[in-house]
Amino acid sequence: MSALVFSTWSAVSPFGVGSEPFREGIHAGRSAIAPLDREAYPGPFTQAALVPGFSAAEHLGKKGTRTMDRVTAIAVTAVGRLLADAGPGLTERPEETGLVLGTGSGSVQSIMDFTRDSLVGERPYHVDPARFPNTVMNRAAGQSAIWHGIKGPNTTIAGGRLTGLTALSYAARLHRGGHCARVLCGTAEEYSVQRAWLEWHGRDGADGKSPLGEGGAVFLLESAEDARAAGRRARARLLTTRFRAFAAPGEARGALAECVRDALKQVGGRAEDISLVAPVETGGSLAGVEELAVADVLGPVRPRWLGTRALLGDTSAAASGLQLAAVLAVLEQGPASGGLTLVTAVDRDGTTGCALLATPVDEEK
Repeated sequence: MSALVFSTWSAVSPFGVGSEPFREGIHAGRSAIAPLDREAYPGPFTQAALVPGFSAAEHLGKKGTRTMDRVTAIAVTAVGRLLADAGPGLTERPEETGLVLGTGSGSVQSIMDFTRDSLVGERPYHVDPARFPNTVMNRAAGQSAIWHGIKGPNTTIAGGRLTGLTALSYAARLHRGGHCARVLCGTAEEYSVQRAWLEWHGRDGADGKSPLGEGGAVFLLESAEDARAAGRRARARLLTTRFRAFAAPGEARGALAECVRDALKQVGGRAEDISLVAPVETGGSLAGVEELAVADVLGPVRPRWLGTRALLGDTSAAASGLQLAAVLAVLEQGPASGGLTLVTAVDRDGTTGCALLATPVDEEK
């Protein structure tokens, strides 16, 4: 079966809505972290990176969005932008297009608000039933498919800061198994006071005050042949993904190094083939683990490093998805011929992983 390539992609990020604002922000190295409106967001953080002026009604219209939560609106908008950019014909056979969307817990705000209403109301069942769907983790993926008429396999993935990579791995297996001809794969995360408090209490002390961010990114994965036939540019080729677990923070470095070694071994790659490394940059007790693990494997090789946490904040479940988008934005500038790109992630829940991409794509293979 033909290897999958990344063709069209879109992003909803603190740089704005669409791939172009994201591309410009990454190329400029501009931080989107700004002071929070303390009246609207009275949580523990004073700064964050929010999608500017974003609302479901503005980007999707008023019809059907009255009860739509923020993470669902981000996902539906990102999918819509991708479909518009991909050109006509992508969903002519909607049952052949799959959707794999990564998230944290869905909308933490919706879950907590709905639970609170059931506790403080005169009766536990005095809640707004129209808001119940927002409490389900697969709300964003399901609504994105319904909104845009995507009828293929629909999957929600949750895996902390590895979510984008695990979603990518699952999407590749869907395609390899013949369940869909092409697959949309991405991540989405919202900022809310409720999520802010969960992050505040769940982090290591050294990472307690690092600003949060929000956003989403969606990619079209398809065969190089299908991309060419549709007139879409193959921007990178997905080679492999690798994952490992670790029991204590001190084991994370070795676990990630093994992921990278396994990935290179599978594709017959060498350390010197890696020209770009994009770490998710997990903080706290895991800060710097990705850099050390990659250095253990690459030795004296010094590829370019691409980090976005200082620009976008800690975007949690959307982190590795937005890292992939940043990689594609950078690769559009023209990477060195034959270079491999390594995307890494490590999460405090004891998981680590990586993805290898080939760039530029050799479309004759």
